[in-house]
Amino acid sequence: MRYQQGLTNAHFFMQNIIFDFGNVLVQWHPELIYGEYFGDEAKAWWFLRHVADMDFRQRIDAGESMASCIAEKKAQYPEHSEAIELYRTKWREMLTDEVPGMREVVNDIKSKGYKIYGLTNWSMETFPEAREHFGILQMIDRYVVSGAEGYVKPDPRLFQILLDRYNLKAEECIFIDDNPDNVAAARKMGIKGIVFTGAEELRKQLCL
Repeated sequence: MRYQQGLTNAHFFMQNIIFDFGNVLVQWHPELIYGEYFGDEAKAWWFLRHVADMDFRQRIDAGESMASCIAEKKAQYPEHSEAIELYRTKWREMLTDEVPGMREVVNDIKSKGYKIYGLTNWSMETFPEAREHFGILQMIDRYVVSGAEGYVKPDPRLFQILLDRYNLKAEECIFIDDNPDNVAAARKMGIKGIVFTGAEELRKQLCL
């Protein structure tokens, strides 16, 4: 295998590929829903930074009830109650499609004999339906979902759960994520990290 050979030359031996899901395998674009709702892209981004913000999304991804998080936000921002509710009623439409080219990348990796895993920040309230809808998620047989564990990336405890559950050695793994902070967390644990920017660039980095 070319990638294995290349890594051997660089004093690595990798046999396990770990994928993030959102915006690596499946496109997630809440800004499209909110852009349509507000009729203004800048207002949509303001809402996602200040109302349905990262803390709100990570709490849901860490296993908190979507209903309770939404109710809390509505109490804080009653003027945005309708928009906040869209996070629950329109979540499926925020997932637009598979990331172009990634089904072929996953197929090629599997054909070369590598073991593939998933590590995703995702609510268990919505993940089963998403996995049922998107075939590329069904190609990942072994995975850890933050909503089932109570931790979210970049918390090292979520990475450790994956390593322990599947008896993986950090130095034999590569982690691919579009969030540089998550990749940095993986690297601190001895996992080789790749910041995902697209299927073709990933092919080059994996020498597929």
